[in-house]
Amino acid sequence: MPAKNLEGRYDLIVVGSGTAGAAAATKTAAHGWRVAVVDDLPYGGTCALRGCDPKKILRRGAEVVDAARLLRGKGIDDDGLSINWADLMKHKQGFTDPMPHRIETSLERSGVVTLHGPASFQGPTQLAVGNEVLTGDRFLVATGAHPRPLDFPGAEHLVDSTQFLDLDALPARILFVGGGFISFEFAHITARTGSSPIIVDHGPRPLKSFDPDLVDLLLERSHDVGIRTWQSTAVTAVEPAGAGYRVHVEHDGRPEVLDVDLVVHGAGRQPDLARLDLDAAGAAWTTRGVTVADHLRSTTNPAIYAAGDAADSAGMPLTPVAAAEGKVVASNMLHDTTTAPDYTGIPTAVFTIPELTRVGLLEHEARDQGIDLDVRYTDTSGWYSNYRLAETTAAVKILVDRATDHIVGAHLLGPEYAELVNTFGMAMKLGLTTRQLRSMTATYPTVGSDLGSML
Repeated sequence: MPAKNLEGRYDLIVVGSGTAGAAAATKTAAHGWRVAVVDDLPYGGTCALRGCDPKKILRRGAEVVDAARLLRGKGIDDDGLSINWADLMKHKQGFTDPMPHRIETSLERSGVVTLHGPASFQGPTQLAVGNEVLTGDRFLVATGAHPRPLDFPGAEHLVDSTQFLDLDALPARILFVGGGFISFEFAHITARTGSSPIIVDHGPRPLKSFDPDLVDLLLERSHDVGIRTWQSTAVTAVEPAGAGYRVHVEHDGRPEVLDVDLVVHGAGRQPDLARLDLDAAGAAWTTRGVTVADHLRSTTNPAIYAAGDAADSAGMPLTPVAAAEGKVVASNMLHDTTTAPDYTGIPTAVFTIPELTRVGLLEHEARDQGIDLDVRYTDTSGWYSNYRLAETTAAVKILVDRATDHIVGAHLLGPEYAELVNTFGMAMKLGLTTRQLRSMTATYPTVGSDLGSML
């Protein structure tokens, strides 16, 4: 392959090849800009390679096992049904292994120069990539996030989510540190493999960004499949013990010891920025991300923008948000505008089994805003769509503004509800009323046909 010509000035240099960076690079290159993307990791970012996509492939194995067990004695004999972890990992790798080449090739076909190596700013408009120094009119920082540092003794013994997704085998006893997305999703996968997962959460309630009533139901469902959850528990130390680890915790003020085979970091992530030397570029940043205005431009260096997990923006740390922000940044650069992303109606989900989803406000947030709230809570576990699957845990809470009949929040726990929540998100985005939603005639019998009854 001929050497790439790196000389000359770039219209845009993107640091990070994930969703936000690829979206911005492709859009600006299509307008004739000279664009470069640099990454010191394989192209594709967290979601495609180390996050949501491979995780959900592994979850499929757990779904199949769980579905069969729910129908035990109802027509399905599941004796001997199990997950072959090594084969499931190979299935995952069939997706992830080709992805970096596909993404890099796609960028190059769009006219983007693709570069590999660590990047650091040398000045307001200079970026060092390995031994080369590139000059750009504009920069997009889209470096994603990495596990936040943990400060207890023995934290170096933990594996992070990337390492977990590459494990050749799963041990019998797994402890997850933190009560967020990563811990619960991985725990629900491992519980269906025969492992015994424990989630240790520092706070009194895990999954704090989701509806507490539905979280309580999910905790009961988690317990039923063998997941132990220790709340109000802080890890104080981790030490090797034989082939495994001894985890020291403080539970409700009392010291306890847990012996496990593997300890997984699920205690949150933070923007991956420290290596960039943003101070040399005069770009303000914190552990929350590059400090940006509403339109995602740095507040202290007008040549720099940020998107996705790398930006201290109002958007949630979600792949669709990163894609939307990358496109908004590109448009603002191309047209010299200051458009802010619209985050209305963007759902989020924790892919446990069943999944827990949310779009819009939590109940307490809506009340704090003074909204005259109609709370429509329904236990849907006995509905046909869940009876068919023998799922006994399902419920929804829909928050409606009485004055406008608009949905201000929708919270759902149940099979396939991660698809259904998208309809609620669309209704919020377009300003549809509950009366308009109920007027829709859906295919029956589907989960979507339940929507009218939820309202």
